[in-house]
Amino acid sequence: MCGIVGAVSTRNIVPVLVQGLQRLEYRGYDSCGVAVHQDGELRRSRSTARVAELQAQVDTDGVASGTGIAHTRWATHGAPAVHNAHPHFSNGRIALVHNGIIENHDELRAELQAKGYVFESQTDTEVIAHLVHQLYDGDLFEAVQQAVARLKGAYAIAVFSRDEPHRVVGAREGSPLILGVGTGADEGATYLASDAMALAGVTDRIVYLEEGDVVDLQLGKHWIVTRQPGGGFKPVQREVKTVQAHSGAAELGPYRHYMQKEIFEQPRAIADTLEGVEGITPELFGDSAFRVFQEIDRVLILACGTSYYSGSTAKYWLESIARIPTSVEIASEYRYRDSVPDPRTLVVTISQSGETADTLAALKHARSLGMPHTLTICNVATSAMVRECELAYITRAGVEVGVASTKAFTTQLAGLFLLTLALAQVRGTITPAQEAEHLKAMRHLPVALQAVLALEPQVVAWAEAFARKENALFLGRGLHYPIALEGALKLKEISYIHAEAYPAGELKHGPLALVTAEMPVVTVAPNDALLEKLKSNLQEVRARGGELFVFADSDTRIDSGEGLHVIRMPEHYGALSPILHVVPLQLLAYHTACARGTDVDKPRNLAKSVTVE
Repeated sequence: MCGIVGAVSTRNIVPVLVQGLQRLEYRGYDSCGVAVHQDGELRRSRSTARVAELQAQVDTDGVASGTGIAHTRWATHGAPAVHNAHPHFSNGRIALVHNGIIENHDELRAELQAKGYVFESQTDTEVIAHLVHQLYDGDLFEAVQQAVARLKGAYAIAVFSRDEPHRVVGAREGSPLILGVGTGADEGATYLASDAMALAGVTDRIVYLEEGDVVDLQLGKHWIVTRQPGGGFKPVQREVKTVQAHSGAAELGPYRHYMQKEIFEQPRAIADTLEGVEGITPELFGDSAFRVFQEIDRVLILACGTSYYSGSTAKYWLESIARIPTSVEIASEYRYRDSVPDPRTLVVTISQSGETADTLAALKHARSLGMPHTLTICNVATSAMVRECELAYITRAGVEVGVASTKAFTTQLAGLFLLTLALAQVRGTITPAQEAEHLKAMRHLPVALQAVLALEPQVVAWAEAFARKENALFLGRGLHYPIALEGALKLKEISYIHAEAYPAGELKHGPLALVTAEMPVVTVAPNDALLEKLKSNLQEVRARGGELFVFADSDTRIDSGEGLHVIRMPEHYGALSPILHVVPLQLLAYHTACARGTDVDKPRNLAKSVTVE
């Protein structure tokens, strides 16, 4: 969600800080800022515009230093405004940036106000800055340890003091934070960031800080302590890993928006995700997968947003092919309700970033209930989700910049289908011939997706009509109901058109009351066992004057007519049909948003990686 970059170096580090923020822009933000230790004082520049504007402001203000921190903010406490933007100062002595949410900030604010501290913002972050200042007695590392011991909630922070040049202290609990170790000409430099991509091209030597860690950065050295269960901190060593975080993958190229680029990257992303899969074997998910798969009787999927819809699709596969009972839970709800745990459950988390706060918390909750078998489908091999789970399948979608997920979703589906086949193999619910046929179909997906992308001109024509609407319904049945949900989510995310999705059979149980000539109804119509039922649902819409937009397989015998518009899919794809049918829905949302002139890649109020609850 928010982005943090910090550094200690002998050279001017401001260009690195600003460049790091630029590489984190894809996460979404509404303000940004940088603070440095310069001429014995704290200096900062802040903006509610883009990072490019911050760069111009930094140049104008002459901000330069070897010690500094920078931040992109997505508003939680306090409106998007300069006085709420990070970094926050305390009495001209402490500068601090923060990702996450401090749950006891009201209590701490009242305590600090009683001691004379004046607050200039509405943020929970300023509370931490004043708390560190109150506890500071010449040793910033010690002050931060004392301060975080009093915080409740999630945080990743970076802080420095006017009184200690060439020192930055970081801490994390529930929000990601990494340490970068300088190399080559910058061997003496040390860095902090919320994402390794922020340091791409600066250093590839990365330390992933763990929950409860506090890190002290100085020139050419660093120390890490970690919180103990009974209180206090003890020194700890964390492995320095070589991580290739390629920033070039985020170049726009000839496309109008990143979202369009990422939609068209899906054939390549699927091919990359399946690269090396010579056959179906549990070991695709880890060395211990065969043993784990033998020990489980059911699957629990935990995810949020688009990832939740990929999990909802996988439920159909897991139950029909692997014959294993499967539940899908919205991660943000799961840990706050009483559930019935079963130790013979495989807990599957799905996350593009691997840092989704709600999903990580739900995973830990499931484990605390006595369900030790965990697996993640994730796009970032070095993420917290992968480190926390026993097993993993890493999708290879590459960097996804657009807030509205596209290629991450389809690669998640590919990974989940592989999981289905692996579980079916272990459980003996699939024959070798069926397994080979499914694998053949998966390998054909990139070619099939190219044929679907060729439908773009027809979708553009529909988008012109959609751009004039304010509401839309999406319908699907069975395996394609979650795809309808995903299509509605895409449209509302980037075009701001109110869109809802329903199982088509539910129309007559309420939603049909909404259908008028002003309510376009988008229907996913594959040639499957539910087709005839779906045709009846389409007639219900037409009888009420509704206008239908149908994505139909070529052999469904649904023809265009008055109030009925049909785009024919190139081929029917059986169990893997959802991966194909979601693509024209992505294109429809994208071109509708373009026609309405919205900010496609950075839709209002949303962020790419949701690292707060």
